[in-house]
Amino acid sequence: MIEWGAKQRDLIMAPFDHVLDWNEGTPRSGKTTAGTMRFARHLIRSRDANHLVTAYSAEQAYRLIMEGDGMGLLHIFAGSCRVSHDDSGAHLLVKLPDGERKVYWKGGGKADSHKAITGMSLGSVYFCEINLLHETMVQECLRRTYAARDRWHIADLNPPAPADPCIKNVLQVQDCRFLHWTCQDNPVLTPQRLHEIETACRKSPFLYKRDWLGERTIPEGVIYWMFDPGKHIVDRIPDEFNAVEAFVAGDGGTTDATSIGFYIAGYLGERYAPGPKEYRLYRCGNWRYDGGQMAMSDQARQIVGDFLPYMRQKFRMRENAVYIDPACKALRLEIEKLGVMTNGADNNGHDVRGASKGLKVGIEMLQSGISDGRFYLVEDERFGTEAFVKEAGLYCVNERGEPVDAYNHSMDEARYAYNHFAKAYGLWGL
Repeated sequence: MIEWGAKQRDLIMAPFDHVLDWNEGTPRSGKTTAGTMRFARHLIRSRDANHLVTAYSAEQAYRLIMEGDGMGLLHIFAGSCRVSHDDSGAHLLVKLPDGERKVYWKGGGKADSHKAITGMSLGSVYFCEINLLHETMVQECLRRTYAARDRWHIADLNPPAPADPCIKNVLQVQDCRFLHWTCQDNPVLTPQRLHEIETACRKSPFLYKRDWLGERTIPEGVIYWMFDPGKHIVDRIPDEFNAVEAFVAGDGGTTDATSIGFYIAGYLGERYAPGPKEYRLYRCGNWRYDGGQMAMSDQARQIVGDFLPYMRQKFRMRENAVYIDPACKALRLEIEKLGVMTNGADNNGHDVRGASKGLKVGIEMLQSGISDGRFYLVEDERFGTEAFVKEAGLYCVNERGEPVDAYNHSMDEARYAYNHFAKAYGLWGL
């Protein structure tokens, strides 16, 4: 039997008397689990046939709401639903006593994401991390429900920056039920675990306000402030790009998130053209696992058995090397057991550049690479850029100018990759 927290029960059983339920608060506060159950309640009562779940990527939408770590719609409607597909896309077909409901899932983080729902008529929409969705997608979703018989929406998000457009353009415009969430609202978290989280968050004023108090705040000293998703994320590698090598870089830990990136290095222009080459590094895909419940052996099987073959097939290239965080010996061992040899990543442990040493040197090099147009991300439907975009906006320094050890898994992975790239192609120090 599921034991819900008081706020979760209030949300699940609240009347559907607002156009939009807005659930904003800290990570691990239980808002998405409760929101999924409330969404299921709406599907049962709704007189509309078509519904939508949208997140930054379609994969994330499926993982969060359809699977939900065993608490998603697939499990709530177990025995009465199946995954299906029609002209409008993949969906969960739920069979109820009064008819069928189709729950589509779509990615919403790209500028053209709204094209996937153009022409659809929807009864309701679940917005996962609405502040990470493209504004045109959010507005199109709201328009797609205009003709619904039981029009309703639900959104969840971690506290955004105070000036985030979603506050002005959605929260302050729509008829909303606002609920604020903190870790204390999650009945799964024990007092000991809550104490651990609070202690860790207190090390950074920004993290304490955002991840413990659930307040909207601007991260001071964002490290990769020059990263612009509109500029540095591309749909495909340019035709004039000449690939030289592919390689893999990764960061992981036994209890932390694991982030594995597939990279292609090369240059623009003619191979034999005079003058220096314009070298670039493209991060073409990212395998990501957040949390410590999946064994390293299972992570390795997914990386070696799914992610790497997918990347090799897509780009017709095989990686020359796999560089993994030297501290993550367990993951390296499990990957090697499956026949893929690994190397310890260059973590800047011995680098000195002026007054900077170690980690800061690698950060400065990646900052230069982003600013100078040498580092780009390639969007992918399965292994996309969502985690990188999120971390790039949150990875910051403390009041002493030291990088805060949080929101840095994709950041460290990219730093390891850029270290190899810059040193191999004569760009170190530029």
